[in-house]
Amino acid sequence: MNKLFFFSVTLFLILCSCEHKKQTDYKVKNTGALMNIMSGRLDATASLDSIQDLPHLYALGALENLKGEIQVFDSKSYVSKESDDNRVAIESHFDHRAALLVYAQVENWNTAIDLDEFLDNNQLEQQLEMHAIKNAIDTEKPFPFLLKGTVDVLEWHVINWVDGDLVHNHKKHKESGAYGTIENQEVEIIGFYSKKHKAVFTHHTTFLHMHFRTISPTIIAGHIDGLKASNLSLYLPKK
Repeated sequence: MNKLFFFSVTLFLILCSCEHKKQTDYKVKNTGALMNIMSGRLDATASLDSIQDLPHLYALGALENLKGEIQVFDSKSYVSKESDDNRVAIESHFDHRAALLVYAQVENWNTAIDLDEFLDNNQLEQQLEMHAIKNAIDTEKPFPFLLKGTVDVLEWHVINWVDGDLVHNHKKHKESGAYGTIENQEVEIIGFYSKKHKAVFTHHTTFLHMHFRTISPTIIAGHIDGLKASNLSLYLPKK
């Protein structure tokens, strides 16, 4: 009887442990593709409410019909849409549908890694790959990362595509809704690195896709078009 009891308890703990690991695996998942969006397919490929209960969720993407940007930091939603006068409205619920969605669950992040100054995505990519390798992350597979600190310059946009416009390009996407530049502000950035997802969830010139939110005094969130920084810290998934 005692042996059966201890066997049952052990099996239960193993199953719980496996389920816990499954819930917080940082494997990157995605729906939709930039190549499809550029060809005019703007319909929804996922509902945000289907993932809202996932613990330690980090996500980015674009709303269906390209009517806003998706940002999720540790299961908190910061969906952004253009409002009046080039302003940005933030919605904290998950009642949205996405044309493009990239997400992962990360329960624990490594201790902050101070980055060297970088002036463009290429310089950031090089540092990301170097530190990922040092932290035993397979850079041949996509992985999420966080950046925190004060940016020197961050160029951003929140897309608001004109209904019926069938001609897509990156410049029009950047200028269709609210956009601007912030300087010397504290931000948190969710990003995904992949060498194998160009035109899927990264543009064809980069291995990165990044969205941000400002910390204070006014929250802005959206897609990053350009980034320069000399005081940012990198956080990688802890294995």
